[in-house]
Amino acid sequence: MMLQDFPLQIDAATLSAWREAGEPLTVIDVREAWEWDQVHLPLSRLIPLGSLPTQVDGLPRVGALVLLCHHGGRSLHATRFLREIGFDNAVNLSGGIDRWALEIDPSLPRY
Repeated sequence: MMLQDFPLQIDAATLSAWREAGEPLTVIDVREAWEWDQVHLPLSRLIPLGSLPTQVDGLPRVGALVLLCHHGGRSLHATRFLREIGFDNAVNLSGGIDRWALEIDPSLPRY
């Protein structure tokens, strides 16, 4: 099933299911580089929140554009910003990488 109507937020289990199903998606991590260096999702792309407005031209409009941060607050802000400028495919990962580490991949370090 292809994604068409994107919710504002998804949980870690939903992102995991989308990845396993091969759904077209791009994961953008809006944390700072020092946080990324501690832990990040494979195949995700780092665009710190402060840099996001200058990077929008390179973001895909096809498939889910999943944004994440540490706990989901900064990425929710980023998701709302992107939706306001026409990225209807922007989706926040609720709970961020911390929830991903707790629920999906406990081998990831937490901070």
